[in-house]
Amino acid sequence: MGGTAVCSPAHWTPYRIYSLAETCLDLLYEEVSGAVKSTIITTRGVAPASRSRHWHEAIANTYFPLDLEFGNPASFTGELVNWQLGDVSISRLQSQSLQYRRLPKHLRPERREEFLVTVPARAEIQFSQCGREVRCNPGGFILERSDEPYVFSHSESADMWVLKVDASALGARIRQPDRFCSYQFDATNGASALFVDMLHLIPRRYEAMNEEVCATVGRQLMDLLALALETDERTLTSHGSAVRASNLTRIDAFLRRHLHDPELDPQKVARGCGISVRYLHELLRDTNQTLGQWIRDQRLAAAREKLRSAAGGDSIAQVAYRFGFSDHAQFSRAFKAQFGISPKDYRQQQARRDN
Repeated sequence: MGGTAVCSPAHWTPYRIYSLAETCLDLLYEEVSGAVKSTIITTRGVAPASRSRHWHEAIANTYFPLDLEFGNPASFTGELVNWQLGDVSISRLQSQSLQYRRLPKHLRPERREEFLVTVPARAEIQFSQCGREVRCNPGGFILERSDEPYVFSHSESADMWVLKVDASALGARIRQPDRFCSYQFDATNGASALFVDMLHLIPRRYEAMNEEVCATVGRQLMDLLALALETDERTLTSHGSAVRASNLTRIDAFLRRHLHDPELDPQKVARGCGISVRYLHELLRDTNQTLGQWIRDQRLAAAREKLRSAAGGDSIAQVAYRFGFSDHAQFSRAFKAQFGISPKDYRQQQARRDN
């Protein structure tokens, strides 16, 4: 998608314009089959003295609360387009220079952890989190996590694509995704290029997609992101030697393929990965998890993803058995302990939101 085509109302039919007096922001809602909507938030028509406050609100509603520092608040201009894909969202953010700060006051234990994947299309962006700094230019992308303070900025007018994903959903696809927040990923080759191509393509096809298709495409986009992260060469050397990291990746892949097996144990995992049980436990020390904890977390994350996307499908007991839990009650207790909600209530919550 080039130029400003995605921001042009003429590109969307039918559409309605709402002017919200309480925010003075113009919102465009695209309706497709009465269900799927995309949203534009713009500073056009907003009084200069109000732009800073209203852009704060726009960013908080689209992503999560952040402090913003403007070069010149009164003359600031920006436009934000958002497309919802089930539990995943894509946005395109165009604005003048700005600094975003995620501060300790913004962190709330009850709020779910999320990741933002930012793909700059124009201008360099700077990002700092957990003592690590990275600069990213067009042709790359970076990850930001919501549960730690950070600073994100661009000193020139920028055009960025942003993917927002639930941390538990991404964690169900790849081990410890937060370890990738210090990298700039190359978006011009391999799986990373495919991920960015898909990111750009989805808004152009959005008007033909219903809610079910949007949710499916959102999950596929997360699958492609996980593949892009996992196949980056630096992933294998981010913690320890390449050999140790490669073995951890092999263990992770083996576990994901065998989550259904209730008899999964250290002997079976070691044998399947071609290593000794002793070396298996030595490798796991790098993750600060025992094998049992790793398997349990993977199973619960996979079950949660299935419950999220399988309304009206398998029963909760069937989901539990599918992912290696031999006892329904044990699964329900573990699920509630991990996510703070029972499987039944979680499925009902997701069904209400979908409706």
